Amino acid sequence: MGLLETIKKAGKDAVASDSPVEVCFASVVAETPLQIAISQRFVLDADQLVLPESLLPRKLEVHGTEYVLQEGLKMGDRVILLQMQGGGRYLVLDRVVMA
Repeated sequence: MGLLETIKKAGKDAVASDSPVEVCFASVVAETPLQIAISQRFVLDADQLVLPESLLPRKLEVHGTEYVLQEGLKMGDRVILLQMQGGGRYLVLDRVVMA
């Protein structure tokens, strides 16, 4: 094996062992403040979560009547998470819909 292949393999092994990203499934256990449980003993608080705009609630008020355009995360929702490098924060990708 040449020097270039050795360097590539070392880099690939380092990334694989460091686990820069991990995918996991979790459940919303509280709405306000938002809490998501990966397991019964491991619950994430809102400051550990990064939410996309698509999972935030949206409302519109027209002539004093409020319309819900999009529901936010609700208790019991299942979600897909990506654990960010370093493990301290999680990106909530989307809700999981069981078919």
